[in-house]
Amino acid sequence: MNRIVYFLLIVLLMSCSSSEPRRPINPRPSTTVFEQTVDQAKKIRALEEQNIEAFIQADSTNTYISSEQGFWYYYNKKIEADSNMPQVGDTIQFSYNIMSLRDSIIYDENTLGTQTYVVDKQDFLTGVQRGVKLMKVGETMTFIFPSSVAFGTAGDGDQIGVYQTIKSKITLLNIK
Repeated sequence: MNRIVYFLLIVLLMSCSSSEPRRPINPRPSTTVFEQTVDQAKKIRALEEQNIEAFIQADSTNTYISSEQGFWYYYNKKIEADSNMPQVGDTIQFSYNIMSLRDSIIYDENTLGTQTYVVDKQDFLTGVQRGVKLMKVGETMTFIFPSSVAFGTAGDGDQIGVYQTIKSKITLLNIK
């Protein structure tokens, strides 16, 4: 009986002692991985821009405009008359497609359907969000969106790959 009491007493004393927390193997986070990721992203972006510039130079039928928002575009149908352009909070309707840089249709207008979008109040492709604000009702424009303002590093999980540059032909149908 004494042995059992001593055993229980020892177990009780050992369980009351404080345990020291485990320390991480590498106590300071390394910036090396972050710096490598940033460097890789810069290289990919530079290569993507070179490909876009080469594509634009080879396309003698269209006059591309470089936007400050990080994409290029040209007018398929331009409205010369003064008219409103979408503003923050406006509800717009537009149709669009998504193509590869070499004009292969990835998603056609019928598949994507007419979109209703509240400008800068809803989530949508960054390039499209910025591009529609340059348009007037009735205009059709073709945009080249680098991956950074399109589907980025993830693609769409289906037909658009990682870091893929896309083209999109957009027609602004209505502003409310």
